[in-house]
Amino acid sequence: MKILKTLTDVELIIVDLEVTLGDKKQNAPTLCARYDGKIIPLNTAHDGRPILMKIENAITE
Repeated sequence: MKILKTLTDVELIIVDLEVTLGDKKQNAPTLCARYDGKIIPLNTAHDGRPILMKIENAITE
């Protein structure tokens, strides 16, 4: 591994994220990054697995 770039304009936040699993809704504190005006989850709300920090994974507030 090697570091290609250090992002300085990123804010780490914890959000109470709600997800729909089947016919149920669940929520959990989820680590996210606020970057370029978008919120990107860094792990899944239902089981905590890591997610790549990509703009395509951004969610709306």
